[in-house]
Order: sequence, then structure tokens, then C-alpha cells
Amino acid sequence: MRYGIVLSTGTARQFAEAAVAAERAGWDFIFTFEAVWGQDAWVTLAAAAMVTDRIRLGTLLTPLPRRRPWEVAGQVATLDVLSGGRAQLAVGLGALHPGWTAFEADEGRRVRAEKLDEGLAVYDGLMRGQPFTFEGRHYRCTPTEVLVPPPPVQQPRVPVWVVGAYPAETSLARAARWDGLLPAYVGDGPQAEHGPDALARVVARVRELREGAGLPWQGYDVITEGVSTSDDAGADHVRAYEEAGATVWVESDWAGGDDALDRHHARIVAGPPTS
Repeated sequence: MRYGIVLSTGTARQFAEAAVAAERAGWDFIFTFEAVWGQDAWVTLAAAAMVTDRIRLGTLLTPLPRRRPWEVAGQVATLDVLSGGRAQLAVGLGALHPGWTAFEADEGRRVRAEKLDEGLAVYDGLMRGQPFTFEGRHYRCTPTEVLVPPPPVQQPRVPVWVVGAYPAETSLARAARWDGLLPAYVGDGPQAEHGPDALARVVARVRELREGAGLPWQGYDVITEGVSTSDDAGADHVRAYEEAGATVWVESDWAGGDDALDRHHARIVAGPPTS
């Protein structure tokens, strides 16, 4: 199990300072949020890359359907080179909220899903280098030699975790094709539960889909998010998710409030839930 923490508030400078503290405390990942209009996630991550050496840096998460995938590929590759191979991308359809719809109309879930699939294909192709050609319903790419960025350190691409919404088969199959699963639960009843038993069901199905597509399960990440403590009780709580198949625990406190940054700092310095 590897351990990460996401900061839901704070400036780019505060995030960089938190990344230094998280690296010292033994965390494996630190994540920032990505807004439609707001503090730039990739500038924030670059600031952290300049003052850290080991910790991995990424978003939770990037709403890829509302981004130009070639811009995302350039940002992620730049961060990967800058950090010496420590970038991590996490993507999904994106949760609609006033911070999105204040600027862009909702194109509908079907279109967002199409853009997510095409965006991932473009991201992967550009990560692998030129020449690259793509022709889709929403995006088109032709080969270019103009200001081509250096390749990422991580090959063949900076790994990408993808939201898989259980029990939606199309969504789970999409996540199974990439480098990691960010589980989501939809509907009412048992399928909407978020505990270890629910995770085990999702993991079992995604493993079937991944291996059915001829892809290896070894090395595939399963991410689970929650709030824990750094004592034995916290470790036991997280261990239940590990036994259900999780490979990455992300400490995710989205409660907000004036003391949010102080809470994040206290949780960071206490260290991962490994007691």
C-alpha cells in the first residue's frame, strides 16, 4: 500500500510547503484540486516539484472532457520532466457544479464520456511521441514538428488513473484499460456503499475486465479515498481497504472551513496511517 493526501485549499506556495512536509513525513503522493476557473493546478504542482525530491505529484482530479487533451499532455509531460518522473494524472468525467456551469454549458453525460475516451487516446498518443495522428468525433490531431516538448521521464506515458463508476460496465471497462482505478459508486442500495466490501466487488469486476482485455493485473493501481488517523485504529481502518484490493490510500478531507489548511497540515505531519 502507498499513501497520498489531497489538499482541498491553500495557495500554490502553501501547497509547495505542504509537499515538503509530506515528503518528510513519509507520504508517497500529494494531490491538488483542478478548477475550471481558479488556481492553476499544474503551476501549483510545478512549485512543489521544485522543492521536493521523492514524493509523487498529481491532481484529484482533472475533468478531462472540459480540457484540450493536447494541453493536458503538454502540462503533464512538463511536470514529469521537471520533477524527474514524479507526475501522476487522475481523470474523470468531472462533477458538474456552479464553478463549471458558470462558464460552460453541460454538453450531456454521453458527450462528456465520448470526450473522455477520445481525450485519453490523444493523451496516450502524444505521450508516446511524434508522428501521431488521431481522428475522432470531437478531436483531431495530425503530426507536427513545431515546438514538440521533450518526452516524459515515465514511459510509455505518465500513468493515468481513471474513474470507474460501479456498476456501470462501460465506465468500469474504461478504467480497466488504463493504469489505475478511482472507484465511484452510483445508484441506491448496496451498490452505492463505499466500504471495503463494496470496493472488493468493484475490484473483482475490474480485474475480470482488465484480464479479459489481455492486460496484466500486476502493477495496476486501485485507489481508495477517505479520512483516517495516524494511530493503530487508523491503520486498521485502511488495512481493511488494502485487503479488499486497494493499492493506494488517499487521505481526502473535503470538509472545508476556516481551519481546513491547519487540519491538512496536522494530518500531514502525523504521517500516513501505517502504525
